[in-house]
Amino acid sequence: MTRTLDVDYLVVGAGAMGMGFVDTLVDHSPSARVAVVDRRHAAGGHWLEDYPFVRLHQSSAFYGVASSVLAGGRKQERGPEAGLQVRASQPEIVDYYAQQVERLRQTGRVEVLTGASYADRTVVSRISGQSWVVPDSCRIVNAHLLAPSIPAESSPPFAVADDARVVTVNDVVRLEEAPSQYVVVGSGKTATDACVWLLGQGVDPGAICWVRPREPWMLNRALIQPDPAVYLGVPATMWEASIASSSLDEVFLRLEDAGVMMRIDRSLTPTMAKAPTLGEWELELLRSIEDVVRHGHLASVSRGLLTFRDGSSVRVADDAVVVHCAADGLKNPPLVPIWSPAEITLQPVRAGFPCFGAAITGYVEATRHDDAEKNRLCPPSRYGNSLEQWAEMNVRGARAAAAFGAEPDIAAWANTVAVNPARIPPGYSSPELDVVRERLAASTGPGVAALARLAGMG
Repeated sequence: MTRTLDVDYLVVGAGAMGMGFVDTLVDHSPSARVAVVDRRHAAGGHWLEDYPFVRLHQSSAFYGVASSVLAGGRKQERGPEAGLQVRASQPEIVDYYAQQVERLRQTGRVEVLTGASYADRTVVSRISGQSWVVPDSCRIVNAHLLAPSIPAESSPPFAVADDARVVTVNDVVRLEEAPSQYVVVGSGKTATDACVWLLGQGVDPGAICWVRPREPWMLNRALIQPDPAVYLGVPATMWEASIASSSLDEVFLRLEDAGVMMRIDRSLTPTMAKAPTLGEWELELLRSIEDVVRHGHLASVSRGLLTFRDGSSVRVADDAVVVHCAADGLKNPPLVPIWSPAEITLQPVRAGFPCFGAAITGYVEATRHDDAEKNRLCPPSRYGNSLEQWAEMNVRGARAAAAFGAEPDIAAWANTVAVNPARIPPGYSSPELDVVRERLAASTGPGVAALARLAGMG
């Protein structure tokens, strides 16, 4: 049996971006009717399947939907990050999205269909077999273009022999007996989380071998905070560093000297710039791991032996547990216009903050009628990977901020929502903020031009 969903929008994906778009669209378009479909059993995207000790790497206020501040804007009261914004845990995030689903359903204008597949304007429940179609007038919203791959849902990107002990980062918490050695595979946030967790559980740093194919740059978490006088100092420093530098490597080194960027090994120049945030206390823990293998990507694992794509091999303990953290988390497909005749394709708009990108896309969709104008106001940016892509992301994000920031209603709305990291709440002022704003006024134009030149954007 097939029925028609009487909706104006079908949002494919109930993760952070899909939920962020729907939340703002419904709040600012009082007649919009929306259906959301997701293959998982609930809203929340990859958080439903992620490793149990995962936390947001950024401030909770920057994540979630515009109408509801994740974790209530609380600050940490104790520990090495006391005074900084809380970073929500997996259970908190999953519960938060369950609450958002309930709130949206209570509007009477939103249906959420989980455990279902989508293809060719048709939704099919994988549980009941029920199917739905949408009318020709319904706009399709692609909210899964950038859906991350996580170890729990992807095979290791290396061959595993039958006699090898390889577990996902999810399963490292379920080991029943401690091995003499852990081998953590990956360079990104998941690998750093795994190393920090193992060290926090009392594992000796000498018992950890870290296979790190690339050296990463990471942002100092203490500066990526919802205080405009603090946060806006980061782009001000970035533009000033760009103006003063003759290469992208020099930009990053200047940012490191300013306390904005961090790297684990100061003797090596990183080539990876996905730039998650990291606490200084975590950095010190990571630096305690001295057995770091840098032979590039792993090709295969067998009992007691790691073999790399460059043909080299490294011996490890026979009972070593290899922890797979090497899924391709952040996706980096080619940019496409957010609005096209076929669909709305959600992507970041302000550099590096996908939830704000989804929210502002929902706001612009609710308040503008011409797709060309919408695309002018919200040009997409990509996630960074290499230094060049990081620079391009920031240049595109700055240009987008200039476009939508010139619209009085968008600027006013953006300053009221916590998911906008650059917001200045109405009535907020301080001498420190005045200084930062003066720096931004002086450096943004020439800084954007300089960074674009260094990134080869022309």
